Amino acid sequence: MAFKHRHLIDIREYSAEDIALLLDTAERFKAINERRIKKVPVLKGYTVVNMFNEPSTRTRSSFEIAEKRLSCDTLNFGGSSTSSVKGESLDDTVRTLCSYKIDMIVVRDKHAGVPRKVADASGVSVIDAGDGKHQHPTQALLDLYSIREAKGRIDGLKVGIVGDISHSRVCGSLVPALKTMGAHVTLIGPATLMPPAPAALGADAVSSSLDDVLPELDVVYMLRIQQERLEGAPFPSLREYSMLFGLNERRDALMRPDAIVCHPGPINRGVELDSFMADHPTRSVILDQVYAGVLVRMAALYLLLGGGDESL
Repeated sequence: MAFKHRHLIDIREYSAEDIALLLDTAERFKAINERRIKKVPVLKGYTVVNMFNEPSTRTRSSFEIAEKRLSCDTLNFGGSSTSSVKGESLDDTVRTLCSYKIDMIVVRDKHAGVPRKVADASGVSVIDAGDGKHQHPTQALLDLYSIREAKGRIDGLKVGIVGDISHSRVCGSLVPALKTMGAHVTLIGPATLMPPAPAALGADAVSSSLDDVLPELDVVYMLRIQQERLEGAPFPSLREYSMLFGLNERRDALMRPDAIVCHPGPINRGVELDSFMADHPTRSVILDQVYAGVLVRMAALYLLLGGGDESL
């Protein structure tokens, strides 16, 4: 089945059928990633530029691994090596890269909207690998994949997203993706870390008490406190935040027996999660999320660059 999208920039442009196809394709790549030779030639001859203008470890490394396992040629570009440091505009930089006859640009930037600008300037396929506080669609997709793997479904699940909602690009993609796939979403956190109009994200409910909501949840998704993006002092101390909104051994007793815990990483241990919860043998799917990042990004690269139903 041909994929109808050329870009992965805004998850709200994707239907439930589109998301299901991506997740099912990621599942097909799982077998490839678990054999001795983890490489297929399905994108041999395609060239992908990784334009990371903001620091990243998990996202960048998983995209690079995904590209190598699909046999892409890649160019890593960004940071202090970019021409923008010398004053070149974004449009000129993108057009220069496109002169190499590339096929896709994977973009991460601290400014919201940059991936869309890159798509407009380049004419090639673009994947948003995180832009400002806006979106992070492949993170949302790997989260959905991990939830589906652990729970067997997404439709009808009760998901609580806890923490720094206001500064979270993860939340900007995850909430609409969960809603598209039929989950019920509650945003949980202090009022100082909520956006001015949290309902605009599309969640079903908002709560300022984790303990009140926790017993109802199938999935507890803990967001990282992004100290680098916080303006002012939205809460008195990290210790107080952890007491009110951190997952710990005490709160484990409040959770449903089969509830799972997710986190986009990196974890601030002792803040969002203590080590008991972060390393919990049955609840934590955090390392599964990291692995899912490779599978989902392989699927996105493959489908956006024209992959079809041939045997993988």
